[in-house]
Amino acid sequence: MSKKILKKLVVACCVSVMTASILGGCGKTVSEDKKATSSESKKEQKSAILVVSFGTSYNDSRNITIGGIESAIREAHPGCDVRRAFTSQIIIDKLKKRDGIEIDNVKQALQRAQKDGVTDLTIVPTHLMSGFEYSDVKKDVKKYGKGIKSVVVGEPLLSKDEDYTKLANILSEKYKKYDDGETAICFMGHGTEAKSNETYAKFQNVFTSLGKENFFVGTVEAKPSVDDLIAKIKANPKYKKVVIMPLMVVAGDHANNDMAGDEPDSWKSKFTAQGYEVTCVLEGLGQDYNVQQMYVNKIK
Repeated sequence: MSKKILKKLVVACCVSVMTASILGGCGKTVSEDKKATSSESKKEQKSAILVVSFGTSYNDSRNITIGGIESAIREAHPGCDVRRAFTSQIIIDKLKKRDGIEIDNVKQALQRAQKDGVTDLTIVPTHLMSGFEYSDVKKDVKKYGKGIKSVVVGEPLLSKDEDYTKLANILSEKYKKYDDGETAICFMGHGTEAKSNETYAKFQNVFTSLGKENFFVGTVEAKPSVDDLIAKIKANPKYKKVVIMPLMVVAGDHANNDMAGDEPDSWKSKFTAQGYEVTCVLEGLGQDYNVQQMYVNKIK
């Protein structure tokens, strides 16, 4: 090999080494910049999800219903801070006095989030519909959430037409073992004086449209009442048995007493007095996996 060619090869190798060194240095710098930017972004932005429920003092039901919904949300959003708040101050006070359990109301939860540096807060209400409780949540957010950069309040479970159909299909499948042609399947909702009480009539119509004429929807504190349901069921002599379950997130006081209690004015007692064989199902909507996923999808 000539000296001239050897000299050219040495120069080419040196240039290659220098170029690689420079490019390697740039690559490292870009990577570190990205890492720093990402770190700064995480420092600036802190997201959290606040699950807001009415609440219940029935610990077992609370753990598998409200707790079940919260767990489903945590599973869908790993690494995200999922928090809890109740809207019933009576329940909050009772749990603190009786069990030493401290749960924030919405105002306290918003103040805590602000104190903790949360910048983006998603609120997931477990309320069935847009009643007084849901309206109060929105008012509290407007009043106490000003210090948080972004607060988004999700919809109640039954908001869009597809929500009604989805829940009706879930419940139809869940309780199909009772759908034998001679059993009236009844759901006990809470009821409200708010306009949103029409939710129950709409849900009834959805069952009917799906061909579930033996599914009935009533309320404890509004219309349709248990007496309205009894009148409808008595009008059809084919019904020999009645199954009742709560159309509520939890199986709490209303489910255990107003629905399944032994008092003369409970749903169980009233249907029994009419000669029906009565079965009470003490399960809140929140413990059903498919209902939990409805709440998860609300976040999406």
